[in-house]
Amino acid sequence: MAVRRVVLWDIDHTLIDTRGVGRELSAQAFEQVTGVPMVKQAKIDGITEPVIFRETAKLHGLHTERKDFDRFASALTKAHLERAAELRERGHALPGAASALDSLFAIPEVVQTVLTGNIRMVAEIKLQVFGLDRHIRWDIGAFGEDDEVRAELVRIALSRASAGFGEAVTARDAVLIGDTPADVEAALASDVPVIAVASGRSSAQDLHDAGAAHVLQSLEDLDALVALVTE
Repeated sequence: MAVRRVVLWDIDHTLIDTRGVGRELSAQAFEQVTGVPMVKQAKIDGITEPVIFRETAKLHGLHTERKDFDRFASALTKAHLERAAELRERGHALPGAASALDSLFAIPEVVQTVLTGNIRMVAEIKLQVFGLDRHIRWDIGAFGEDDEVRAELVRIALSRASAGFGEAVTARDAVLIGDTPADVEAALASDVPVIAVASGRSSAQDLHDAGAAHVLQSLEDLDALVALVTE
């Protein structure tokens, strides 16, 4: 059966909220790798992990290379594994997230994956912790270590989906769901339809201004979400 729609989910502030635990784990890994306490962090909303690490390092007067990021990614994964119970206790799945994933899974020919600035292992841990991983095709997703530019992640996901399904998956066969102007801009740069959700720090107006034609207040607006995904 041909795949009709590939859903590209953002994670942070779209499906989950770590309630500050994510920043603490980043700080832990940052100090472990650089030897310098992380007293401030670069902009993170809609930004890929390699860029966040590099720009945060610059704020501390440090120059980093890819090998430093690779060490940071390893340390960040270990920190998430060690403090998964704390992440579960303090963070939470956002309202409607589980129902949205379940409802889309029930629709024939719809496949769900993730498109995130997180590195893959951290993305998997985050969704596993909140029981949101069971409908995700990880092999066709795109992650922070794949490219620094979010728009490139869209193209990578489409390429992986095409390879995974053995047939071309075009931009019009996909839909990106995210909560930041960066999500909207990445989708539009690749001609992928986008559903913006005002569940993060960006307002509905911010998302409209970025170019989103469809903005939901939350994933609890399930009927609208399903209609937009399947239109």
